[in-house]
Amino acid sequence: GIDAIHDFMKPFGFGQLTGIDLEHEKQGVLPSKEWKRTRFKKNVAAQKWVGGDTISISIGNGYNTYTPLQMAHAVANLANNGVVMKPHLVKIIEDAATRARKLTVPKESYRIALKQENVDFIKSAMVGVTTGGTAARAFAGAGYTSGGKTGTAQLFAIKKNEKYNANLVSERLRDNALYTAFAPADKPRIAIAVVVENGGFGAAVAAPIVRKALDYYILGKRSGDKDTTPVPKEDAVLRSVPELQAEQGVVDEKKPGAETPGNTE
Repeated sequence: GIDAIHDFMKPFGFGQLTGIDLEHEKQGVLPSKEWKRTRFKKNVAAQKWVGGDTISISIGNGYNTYTPLQMAHAVANLANNGVVMKPHLVKIIEDAATRARKLTVPKESYRIALKQENVDFIKSAMVGVTTGGTAARAFAGAGYTSGGKTGTAQLFAIKKNEKYNANLVSERLRDNALYTAFAPADKPRIAIAVVVENGGFGAAVAAPIVRKALDYYILGKRSGDKDTTPVPKEDAVLRSVPELQAEQGVVDEKKPGAETPGNTE
C-alpha cells in the first residue's frame, strides 16, 4: 500500500530536505496515510486514503511533489548503488591561516538496503530508455552510454473522453517536460534532472537539454562542436571519499577500515 511505497522512497530523498548548502530549500511532499490525515485535518471526509490515491501515486501523479534537486539526488543514490552523499556546492573549505583543508561532506550519510540485482535491473532499464526507448533520438550517437527517464507532468485535469491539445491550452497550463539521467552508465560520475515548465513532452524538450549538458561534462563538447574526443571530468558526489581526500590532500583522522554509518558488512 501507500505506506510501503512511502517507506521505500523516503531513503532516496523524495519529499525530504537534502541539507544542501543553500537557503530556502523546499521539502516537497512524499504522500502517506498520515500525511493525508494531517493535510486535510479540517475535512474529515477527505482524510481517508483510498485505492485510487495509490494508483495515482504509483505512476507519479496525485499528491507527489518533488523538487528537481530531490529527483537528481534520488538518481545519484540509485547510480551510487544506494550510497547516499549529501548534495553540496562547496566542496572544500580551506583555513586562511593554516591552509588546512576540510571536505564539506567527508563521508556518506547512509546506505539504502538494496539488492544489487534489482539496482542493476533498474539501471539497465534506464539505459534502454536512451538506446531504444523514449530518449533514443535525443541520445543517438552520443559517444557514451547513459541511463535516463523521460517524464511529462500534467498540470490540470481534462474531462472524460477529451483529448489534450497544447495548442488549445493556455501556456501556463501546458504540460511540464522532465528528464533525469546518470552517466556514464558503467561508472556513473554525474546525475542530473531537468524540468522545463510548460515545455511539453519530456523526450522532445527536456532530454535534448540533458544531452547537451552530458556532452559537455563527459566529452568536453559544447553545442555545435565537431570534436568528440573524451575529456576526463570529475564529480564529487559519485566518487569515493578516500579518493577525493587523497587527491585534495585532506587528512582523514579515521584509521583505514574504520566504520562510517552504514558501511558494516
